[in-house]
Amino acid sequence: MPIVTIETWPMPQEKKPELMEKITEVFTKWGIPAQAVTILIHETQLNNWGTAGKQHSVTYTDMK
Repeated sequence: MPIVTIETWPMPQEKKPELMEKITEVFTKWGIPAQAVTILIHETQLNNWGTAGKQHSVTYTDMK
């Protein structure tokens, strides 16, 4: 069944359960059982992620 992979910057631990619940709700509305939905969160540090040749740790200093 569905495997959802999320590529993101580090996010607060307390927000992850809600994110997973809401994504699962989308699939259950389509008739897919919740236990069949797998969600993977891959967090990449801001210094390992860049756009337009600049590290996000430089561009988004307020997110450190």
